[in-house]
Amino acid sequence: MSIGELLRAVDGSGEFGVWLGRADGTAVFEHRSGRTHYSASTMKLPVAMAMLRKIEAGELTLDQPVAVHNDFASAAGGRFGVNPDEDEAPATWTKLGAKVPLGWLATEMITLSSNLATDLVLEQVGLEASNAVLAEYGDGASAIRRGIDDRAAQAAGISNEMSPAGLAGVLVAVDNQYLLDLLAGNQWNGEIPAQLPPGTRVEHKNGWDVRIRHDGGIVRPPDADPFVLVVCTTSDLPDVRAQQLIADIALEAWNHRHDLGAIR
Repeated sequence: MSIGELLRAVDGSGEFGVWLGRADGTAVFEHRSGRTHYSASTMKLPVAMAMLRKIEAGELTLDQPVAVHNDFASAAGGRFGVNPDEDEAPATWTKLGAKVPLGWLATEMITLSSNLATDLVLEQVGLEASNAVLAEYGDGASAIRRGIDDRAAQAAGISNEMSPAGLAGVLVAVDNQYLLDLLAGNQWNGEIPAQLPPGTRVEHKNGWDVRIRHDGGIVRPPDADPFVLVVCTTSDLPDVRAQQLIADIALEAWNHRHDLGAIR
């Protein structure tokens, strides 16, 4: 099936967005790529980029100790904590009360998508700096406004939003090998990498929540130029079906890797 046919097969089930293009940011296929979705964990990529900016500026270091705690300032006022039952990266929780290097938290945030590690890194970096990265490289519609599990902010309508075009712009802008290696080390590979040949390097960050399943990454075939793919879904599809859709779109892109312009 073409990407268009794959999308038509789920028409009426929700909102689906796709951005596919070259590593220089040139799009070759777009479907509702400017429409924003709740970002889920895709926001962790611009947070990591903001962290690296502060490291380059000498404001932070990867080896600086960070106290692991679960009490954060809410974007709506007051305090909040991360729900451990909704965090699928347990290692950070074993460090509560201890200090760990900032770089260790960044690894947990990107490779295992730890929510607690994310809010700890975000606390060091700041919402403003993280959103500035997204504002600079994104499409103008995507934004980071709160931490993960900030329920009071969510109830007040303060949300993190990401469009396929916005995430694609951030991916294209990543030029730090440390961060690219973290993205390639992502342990949650049920979407873009799922049907690609084993060993294919995919530098990606995904995100999921109720009705949400996204993935965006740089795919590096050994026999063709790299390409960037972002798929965002907010739908009533069963989660495994949403994952399958993203994997099918990635496979279709892979099958046209020598001629992306032929994608339909």
